[in-house]
Amino acid sequence: MIHARVWLVAAWLGMSGALGRAETARGVVFEDTNGNGRREAGERGLRGVRVSNQREVTVTDREGRWELPVEDDTVVFVVKPRGYAPPVNEQQLPRFFYIHKPKGSPASLKYPGVAPTGPLPASIDFPLRRQTEPRTFKAVFMGDTQPRDVREVNYFKDSIVPELVGTDAAFGVTLGDVVFDDLTVFEPHNAAVALIGIPWWNVIGNHDINYDVPDDRSSNETFTRIYGPNYFSFDHGPVHFISLDDVEWGGAKPAGTGEYRAGLDARQLEFVKNDLALVPDDQLVVLMMHIPLTEVGNRGELYRLIEKRRYALSISGHTHWHEHRFITAEDGWRGKEPHHHIVTVTACGSWWTGAPNEAGVPHATMRDGAPNGYALVTFDGHRAELTFKAAGQPITKQMNVMLPAAVSAASGDRAWMHVNVYDGSDRSRVEFRVDGRGAWEQMVRVAERDPSFVARKQAEEAHPPAIPPYRKMSDPIVSPHLWKAALPRLVAGEHRIEVRTRDLHGRVFREEHTLTVGP
Repeated sequence: MIHARVWLVAAWLGMSGALGRAETARGVVFEDTNGNGRREAGERGLRGVRVSNQREVTVTDREGRWELPVEDDTVVFVVKPRGYAPPVNEQQLPRFFYIHKPKGSPASLKYPGVAPTGPLPASIDFPLRRQTEPRTFKAVFMGDTQPRDVREVNYFKDSIVPELVGTDAAFGVTLGDVVFDDLTVFEPHNAAVALIGIPWWNVIGNHDINYDVPDDRSSNETFTRIYGPNYFSFDHGPVHFISLDDVEWGGAKPAGTGEYRAGLDARQLEFVKNDLALVPDDQLVVLMMHIPLTEVGNRGELYRLIEKRRYALSISGHTHWHEHRFITAEDGWRGKEPHHHIVTVTACGSWWTGAPNEAGVPHATMRDGAPNGYALVTFDGHRAELTFKAAGQPITKQMNVMLPAAVSAASGDRAWMHVNVYDGSDRSRVEFRVDGRGAWEQMVRVAERDPSFVARKQAEEAHPPAIPPYRKMSDPIVSPHLWKAALPRLVAGEHRIEVRTRDLHGRVFREEHTLTVGP
């Protein structure tokens, strides 16, 4: 069976005129019972495990054997199956791949790529160890950690890492822009993430690529050396995850454009098609990417691959704000139900900007007025529930209630209240009441800039922090999760303002504040 599959693929390669010299890679996926990473006597091969060359996907036979065609620039990887885990290195990065690059990356790269790997080994073996993966589990997702340098790595290490140490999450994912152009920062950043103590997967972003290469195919040389394939898939529990590379580099100037765009090349789309062909229709599929799906130029081709599936979700970073998007026919989606895409909260907020706190860490508020942080996603079969976690704040902190600074009973004017619900969407309901009496009044979702962000930015521009280093705040955007309501006319005195929000999963979060009304 394996030989027939290889013959067909090899024939396809011959007809397509594939780049480089085509060879056949072979190996075994085995259960690494002693955890030393080498196959030894008595360690059995694992049947039915998927292996890919980033285009074709094959399945191991009863003895764990596989074979695939490779070219001179191919990453072969094992698709981690449920109940097993690949080894991780000292930085908690999964080692689930083999890079076949006989001549290595170009020596002229500013940031080192892959060293020459030499001839194809006789057998490429992938070790896996058993682990328990229940139906319900939790994972950490964060967009754009994006440190410029080691100082900003320390911002991340001092503000976000401590509260994640000891997490019960099964693994974590950075959704691209792991660093900010300087690829030497990968290593110190990985060391900081490793302190969390769980396996950590990384999606490639537009600030993680080699800008000094002539084309997109060679733009991930450094990323691949450190993290492995620029797109891949794995299972955990009952969920199938696919990490995509939706950054297309136009090549360095003067021959290239010197710019990137959001797109998926033909080889990657072919991989997704082949990968999904082996994923049962009743399994939840989570697509992970850097640039939001609705910004990908050829997203319609990806829509065709997932829109008939019963359970699919996608998640990205990139924008430096948090948002739920429900993709419909207006965007070319043909599925029965809208596709849910999450643009995730960023760890760096708005690029580690803003006045520093007592520890010297910028407040890093995102452009939508929400704090920086990360997402905790609980998976339960076909369901996925995201909980927004603001850095340095209790998990119960899910909104910012903005009350007027001064209210006068004599004026007769009705004051306005704004509420920024960090994880809010067009499926959220936000209500308030005063002094615990009467019915809850519904607030209106508005397309405005967050007033507290605007005020904070104006204050920092008027009086820049004296503590260096300091980067001024970014410009605010129209927040996608801001609600507004006019308060009733109130008598002089102290009043209790209650706010509650019900999210798309039916969960209710509350806050209570005091408003002083003058005479």
